[in-house]
Amino acid sequence: MNPRLDLLQPYPFQRLKTLFEGVRPSAEYSAINLSIGEPKHATPAFIRDALCVALDGLSSYPTTQGRDDLRAAIAAWIARRFGMQLDPATEVLPVNGSREALFAVAQATVDSSRHGRRVVLSPNPFYQIYEGAALLAGARPYYLNTTADNGYAMDFSRVPEDVWEQVNLAYVCSPGNPTGKVMTLDQWRELFELSDKHGFLIAADECYSEIYFDEALPSLGALTAAQELGRGTRNLLVFNSLSKRSNVPGLRSGFVAGDAAAIKKFLLYRTYHGSAMSPVVQAASLAAWQDEAHVADNRRLYAEKFAAVMPILMGSLQFDVPDASFYLWAKVPGEDDCAFARGLHERKNVTVLPGSYLARDASGINPGRGYVRIALVDALPACVEAAHRISDYVRQTAA
Repeated sequence: MNPRLDLLQPYPFQRLKTLFEGVRPSAEYSAINLSIGEPKHATPAFIRDALCVALDGLSSYPTTQGRDDLRAAIAAWIARRFGMQLDPATEVLPVNGSREALFAVAQATVDSSRHGRRVVLSPNPFYQIYEGAALLAGARPYYLNTTADNGYAMDFSRVPEDVWEQVNLAYVCSPGNPTGKVMTLDQWRELFELSDKHGFLIAADECYSEIYFDEALPSLGALTAAQELGRGTRNLLVFNSLSKRSNVPGLRSGFVAGDAAAIKKFLLYRTYHGSAMSPVVQAASLAAWQDEAHVADNRRLYAEKFAAVMPILMGSLQFDVPDASFYLWAKVPGEDDCAFARGLHERKNVTVLPGSYLARDASGINPGRGYVRIALVDALPACVEAAHRISDYVRQTAA
């Protein structure tokens, strides 16, 4: 077996399962799980219908590059949403969900030779795929702590010059997981300038981009920033997904878009990787990218949950209102996020994710310690009930 596998830590939800071993949740309450970022809203009927109508597509092999009309639909959506005109033939690539593509891009781009660039930049806390992808590509993750003190932003000034010279790939996540922070235009400018100076690729994870709270103020995307700064897509790949936007996590459908030279190499890699999207999934994806009404409805449901839940929790947990996404990144009383999550599960049958599971020790701290991630993915009544239970738990344990 590949010895690099020994470098991987257990996935957060495996650690959560271990944390809860021996715990018997109170039978007084029904279970509410707010630990995993899995959308629970109903899949729109028109997407389901498009999937069923296309079932004859199961009888043929798909191409890795995907259908022309699907790439055109994605490019048209990008133009409408982010204001960037891309060539669907060379700058857009359908993928089987952003997760597998975010992993694969490190395998395709990191030069793990003795004298190659072998550093991958990552926010901390972070989506665990970034770390696993870097390690299995033979690279060293370099973590930038995103904390309340720095506004949950990646402070690029903390990267030493000699490290920048070794950076091959920089993962950024905006809106952020777990903080919900959206990168500003000035932050994008700084990152683009660093990329131009040092020659590394930017992998912009934007799978939460369509969950924002003001229809008049959509979250800023990397492509919009690039367009406004007049630089185009040089050294930039953007990853997005239908999972959160359209409530189809089981469809496994997304895209990579950006630098044509990088897309060309990534496509070559993927032809050997066996990752072509099913024709059936492509048909459903085409329908999803062409409709915005269901996305606005989806945002409204999340906005209602945040509006209902935050006032209940405000006196019990400390948190900043997120810019976007469906997470609350909340500081718990004390510093033991694991004990908090275990006790809440046992006494109130509510599951949240310890923040320390989403981060690594860096610069002398684990920036997730003392926090929990609360995913407001369940229905409004369940989220409200969970908030009341959390508030009760905090009050009872403080007494």
